[in-house]
This record gives sequence, C-alpha cells and structure tokens, in this order.
Amino acid sequence: MKSELFASQNMAQPATAPGMSQQNSKSIKYVVNGEMYARQGSMIAFRGNLQFEHKGQGVGGMLKRAITGEGLALMAVRGQGEAWFAQEAANCFIVDIDPGDSLTINGRNVLCFDPSLSYDIQTVKGAGMAGGGLFNSVFTGQGKLAVICEGDPIVIPVSQQAPVYVDTDAVVGWSSQLHTSLNRSQSFGSMIRGGSGEAVQLMLQGDGFVIVRPSEAVPHKPGQN
Repeated sequence: MKSELFASQNMAQPATAPGMSQQNSKSIKYVVNGEMYARQGSMIAFRGNLQFEHKGQGVGGMLKRAITGEGLALMAVRGQGEAWFAQEAANCFIVDIDPGDSLTINGRNVLCFDPSLSYDIQTVKGAGMAGGGLFNSVFTGQGKLAVICEGDPIVIPVSQQAPVYVDTDAVVGWSSQLHTSLNRSQSFGSMIRGGSGEAVQLMLQGDGFVIVRPSEAVPHKPGQN
C-alpha cells in the first residue's frame, strides 16, 4: 500500500528512551516508565501496559478551581509503554524547565508534563477578577512541560525599561518573576461611546518573557476542560 500518509515523518518510530518528545506539530509522544501527568481527555493513542487515573489536586486546589473556574483537570499515567497526547489539533511545544525556573501558564494551555515538575494554582498578583481570571498554573522544578496553543504563539521579551501589555484573553503564559498588574487603555469617554473592545490589558514588568496566542481565546464554558 502506498500513500504520502505513510511517509516517515508521519510514522511513529520505536521508543528509544523514557520521556517526552515531539511526534509532530500537533501531538506529543511520551515513553512512560513509571509515571507522568497529562490533561484529562488528551490521550489519543497508546501501546504497552499503561493505566490512566484521575489525579486530585488536594483540597486547596479543588477549592481554588471551584471558585475561579481556573486550574487543570489532570490524569496520572502509570506503567510501561508509549502514549500520544493532543488537544483539538492545537500546536504543541515542549518547554524545558531548569532548577530555579518558574513558569506561569494558563491551565487551558497545559497538555502534559514530567512528574519531576511541581504544579500549583497561584494568584495572578494585581490582576483582579478581569479577563483571564484570578489564578494561573505555576510550574517549578526540573523537567519537560508540553504547552498547547491555537496557532503559532508570539514570545515577547519583557524588560525593566519596556513593559509589555497583553490581552487577558490572548495570554498563554509568562516568566513567573515578572510583576503583573492591570492596565486600562480606554478613556471614560470612549467607554461611553461604546468602547474599543480593548479596555483592559495585563501589564508585565521586569526581566523575562510573555507568550501570547495569535487570537483571543474562545470563552470557557462551564464544565469544559
């Protein structure tokens, strides 16, 4: 049988070493030898002896998620085998987090990650309850994190001299050491006349970077992960 479908770049190659790798631009392959964590419902295929179980977030994490709608429904993948993960054909990117690094990511942009990484839901300081919500997911430790994005993201450097302003519905994540606050760029007169649709942004200051998707996120529906 012949087809471009069977080209080498589309074929899943045999596992070589445990851990995360890029299968293609829309999916992540993870060779499991013990345990890893992934977004619930993101597994698209697997082979080997693997079990998929709900991963609780503890009382504090459950309470934050119930109050804010933010957070991430996770599953633990245990055993020995290979699994593939994807989410609605979104683009996938692997981020290597080193000791001392801290990355803030919107829960809707997390696909899967190594068990060596620590995960918590923390307050976005200065952001109030506008736009993207009050809480985001913060990753620390050492390991790999797979991030998803609708389209190709833009990574914008942030410096003390040049703060960056981002739409709260477009932001994917940022260096956790950055200072966050709300910026109102629309005048009162403009609001009375119907507004520009760009009234409030998240301002990031310090030294680091911010990741932005090339469109505003689709509004989150209750019960949707």
